Amino acid sequence: MDIDESAVRKSGGIFGRGWWCLKALPGRFIDNMVEFAHKVEKLGKDDPRRITHSIKVGLTLSLVSLLYYCRPIYGGFGSSTMSAILTVVVVFEFSVGATLGKGFNRALATFLAGALGFGAHHLATLAGDKGHPAILWFFIFLLAAVASFVRFFPGIKARYDYGVLMFILTFCLVSVSGYREDEILELAHKRVSTIAIGCLTCVIMSIFVFPVWAGLDLHKLIAHNIEKQADFLQGFGELYFGTKRDMDMSWLHGYRSVLNSMTAEEAMANFARWEPAHGKFRFGHPWKQYLKISGMTRQCAYRLEALSNSITSEMKAQKPSEFKKIITLSCMEISIELGKALQEISSAIKNMTYPFTVSTHIVNAKTAAEDLHRALEGITLNNTNILDDVMPAVSVTSLLLEIIECTKNIAESVKVLACLAKFKGADLAILPEKQTRRLLRSGNIKPHHAENDSTHALIIEYAPSAMVE
Repeated sequence: MDIDESAVRKSGGIFGRGWWCLKALPGRFIDNMVEFAHKVEKLGKDDPRRITHSIKVGLTLSLVSLLYYCRPIYGGFGSSTMSAILTVVVVFEFSVGATLGKGFNRALATFLAGALGFGAHHLATLAGDKGHPAILWFFIFLLAAVASFVRFFPGIKARYDYGVLMFILTFCLVSVSGYREDEILELAHKRVSTIAIGCLTCVIMSIFVFPVWAGLDLHKLIAHNIEKQADFLQGFGELYFGTKRDMDMSWLHGYRSVLNSMTAEEAMANFARWEPAHGKFRFGHPWKQYLKISGMTRQCAYRLEALSNSITSEMKAQKPSEFKKIITLSCMEISIELGKALQEISSAIKNMTYPFTVSTHIVNAKTAAEDLHRALEGITLNNTNILDDVMPAVSVTSLLLEIIECTKNIAESVKVLACLAKFKGADLAILPEKQTRRLLRSGNIKPHHAENDSTHALIIEYAPSAMVE
């Protein structure tokens, strides 16, 4: 006969419960260790670079700590060598850009704050014993207040916030210290030197030993996010309008990671601006354009979220409505063409090529939308439940039409990125525009606006002067 363990614990009183808890400790300890091991394994498998980064940090700290054991160096810097170790701890970040940004902030802030702190201490000394505290109080209040207010500027907050904090801390340490002026200069020199050693060691280790580039991660993330949306649209038509119900559903919610990626993308873009030229990324790469693309991608993802909700409601329906049968072909065509367009955009970003063929898929989607519009004009529905049958399908149709515009905006932004970053083939896309502008200035091309048409045509007058290479 089985006995309930909880009942036994209750019946045994305090000592019984204590005995059962003590008896269960080894089992709980083993379970926690197994769970922890699974978490460590998952972290390593998700991104093996985390293991490499941890080893790099440990190696860098061990190298810098040798300053304590090298007597000539320790004799020159003394206890200030601790600043080099602290610098490695706070500066060494996962990516090269983050490490460079923090190192630059710390080194520059320490230098400026040390110089200003020495100046404030010198002025306070000239004021005598009575005026010394008042002048130091004024300078600390003024610089701390101004520096704290500067932190509220978005540009400063994104790139120099850590430097401003180090500036306030170092200025206070130097200005209120009780050392003489010659001692302050020596202290500032040692502190700046050891911090420079720590920063330089971090930068060298970060760049030359298995580097992790924030710009490359941002580049891949934007392309992957667009690819997730392409997978959704290519599978949406068959799932919502078709008969396939047993297809792989792994793509259904992949786009949702796009909705929560804004913070990570902005951080990567800020870190990427600090990074030197690497791989195919030149110095001054247009990282801000990636943020514009991600914003438009996120707008598209919100509409995919609404489409995903419509799939859930449609699966509960017993049979498709008559209205839905009429719009099926056009909507499926729109969905497939948009998926192909986004897939082409994603591939263009990955391979750093100009997306020449994406316009074809967008035009095909617009053609399918026009066919849908003509089909809706001649529709007549009898004995149809407008609320249950028509409205959901109309909502899906409206969302697909909005996604056409979103895809077009994404494509235009990627084309701008391709031209700014000089992707492969971008010069071929820019060349006709330059030739056209040159011909317009020479008067050999006349712009012509057709009646009742929003498109502009270019009429070339055949003349000897119109011959260009």
